[in-house]
Amino acid sequence: MIESRSIGRRLTLLLAAVAALLSVLSWAMVTWLAREATQRTQDNVLAASATTIAETLRSEQGQLRLELPYSAFAMLGAISEDRVFYRVAAGDAILTGYEDMPPPTTARLGQVIFDSATFRGASIRMATSSRQVLSGDGPVLVTVTVGQTRDGVGAVAADLSRLAAILSVAFFAVAVALSAFVATTSLRPLNEIAAAVSRRGPSDLRPLQRPAPTELAPLLSALNRLMDRLRNSIRRSEDFIAEAAHRIRTPLATVRAQAEIALRTVQEDTEKQRLRRIIRAVDESSRSAGQLLDHATVAYRSENLTRDSLDLSELVASTVAAMEPTASMRDIRMNLVATPAPIAGDAILLESAIRNVLDNAIKYSPEDTTVTLQITRDSSEVRVDVCDQGPGLGEEPFQNLTERFRRGINTGGIVGSGLGLTIVAEVLAAHGGRLELATSTNSERGGACVSLVLPSA
Repeated sequence: MIESRSIGRRLTLLLAAVAALLSVLSWAMVTWLAREATQRTQDNVLAASATTIAETLRSEQGQLRLELPYSAFAMLGAISEDRVFYRVAAGDAILTGYEDMPPPTTARLGQVIFDSATFRGASIRMATSSRQVLSGDGPVLVTVTVGQTRDGVGAVAADLSRLAAILSVAFFAVAVALSAFVATTSLRPLNEIAAAVSRRGPSDLRPLQRPAPTELAPLLSALNRLMDRLRNSIRRSEDFIAEAAHRIRTPLATVRAQAEIALRTVQEDTEKQRLRRIIRAVDESSRSAGQLLDHATVAYRSENLTRDSLDLSELVASTVAAMEPTASMRDIRMNLVATPAPIAGDAILLESAIRNVLDNAIKYSPEDTTVTLQITRDSSEVRVDVCDQGPGLGEEPFQNLTERFRRGINTGGIVGSGLGLTIVAEVLAAHGGRLELATSTNSERGGACVSLVLPSA
């Protein structure tokens, strides 16, 4: 058989891979958005600070006057503990601030320009605002640049990124659990179909009539077609066996009759021994043919089992009465202890099972012994225990004796086909019962004890 990985596992791994990809993408997106948000927040505060400083510039008696407002720097301190740098220039002259600050890339009048640079070994973000102020010589372009290190903003972005990573891992774990649940749920109809097939007995080849998803409908249809072909093939085989057994029994009966006539007429012991061996072989063949017919009947009727209300005690009693002449020829007594035992079942099949058990008990019991039959009943089951005083069931596992044409190693010299217990086991299985085999403990001689267990009605 070719082995492959489980479909459920493959589906779970595939969904988990998709969840991992989405987790990484979500983390990357949140990290980028966090950086953008913190950068934009810092830019807005820097722009507000630069604009506030620029608006405080005024001209008095032809001289530019500047009073640095506290609020301009307070805003920067509100978002982090980073260092703040500033510079105010009028034209090419530096009015105040850090003269060595990097100049802005452009200076557009009335607009705020943002730049990133490195200053005194730290990465800074700068905002530059420009305006014209009238002085004694005319309008002067004043440029205000405010910068701030980015450590605090980077820390905030890193914290958000870590939080996003934790949430992504949690999302991935939940997604994997949900993926396993989804895979299990999605494959449940397939598992239910497999369970429905596995619960059936070896001869139950009825079509599977159960709802199935659209994707499984072709599989269910193909499975039903296969079972239909198998059922027809088995039925043809059973019909052939039954027909062959029926055709064999008639000439065998003729051969046996002629052999018995010849046995009465011959005088030589050698010829009598030959004729007895012929009669024995004919009896064995006739018995095998009869059990083949019984087996074919069981296989046919099990598909359309009749469940009539029966009293198992009456059925056993009538079968015992029918087998009484055969037992009397060997001085074997049959002792029946019965109690009313209502069941629902097929009388023909159950009678065949009981007859095969009694036939084995009589056949393997020594002369002048007793076969005990006891019927008991509880709330859920009915038992028929048939115990003899014969050689027992042998040393091999008892359940092997229910296989077709399987006989115990201690049955040498006794005519048999190895189908009796097979028929009994199949009849009980068709009725939802079971066959139990054990060594009899009711007699010093030992023997076999065969129990037929059936559901109580």
